[in-house]
Amino acid sequence: MYAIVEIAGQQFKVAKDQKVYVHRLQGEEGSKVTFDNVLLLDDAGNVTLGAPAIEGASVTAQILSHLKGDKVIVFKKKRRKGYQKKNGHRQYLSEIQIETIAASGSVKAAKKEAPKASKKAAPKKSSKGDDLKKIEGAGPKAAEALVNAGLDTFAKVAKTDAAKLSEILTEASSRLSHIVTDTWPKQAALAADGKWDELKELQDRLEGGIEK
Repeated sequence: MYAIVEIAGQQFKVAKDQKVYVHRLQGEEGSKVTFDNVLLLDDAGNVTLGAPAIEGASVTAQILSHLKGDKVIVFKKKRRKGYQKKNGHRQYLSEIQIETIAASGSVKAAKKEAPKASKKAAPKKSSKGDDLKKIEGAGPKAAEALVNAGLDTFAKVAKTDAAKLSEILTEASSRLSHIVTDTWPKQAALAADGKWDELKELQDRLEGGIEK
């Protein structure tokens, strides 16, 4: 039996006991995680397709370790301009092992989206929210997700637990689930107090969203 499941914005074909490297996941080593965005199931030739996901299906895995991937060299050069730049990058990854593939029994979290309609309308009434993209790691999509959840200022983000921030991003889009939010409350607190120099020093120490 195998499944095609979306994990941290990527699709993987997985089977029981298989080890997979995925984008860094929230969670400690040894903890278990469940993915309910299962796109396809094959049970001894009996194929089930989702539209787009299969209702009730889930994949459970255990986080074995957190690590960095191989270094990738990015080299840019402009001919006859005297410009060249070389950078290296190592992606933060998590190694997981698939434990179970369930065709039914999982409760989909997407059904909780209905009561959020009133929350999404509230931030739009004010056009004076803070620029949350100044938080290291918070791109336009992530900032939009926070605003839609009612966190439109640095002060509100500073009072929110990092685990809750990750939950908000994951509910907004599975492509945001790999973002590390551990330092976001601390960054937001500095921004809310106007301590921009201290914020820059903190962001210079960050690597993959984690403080060195």
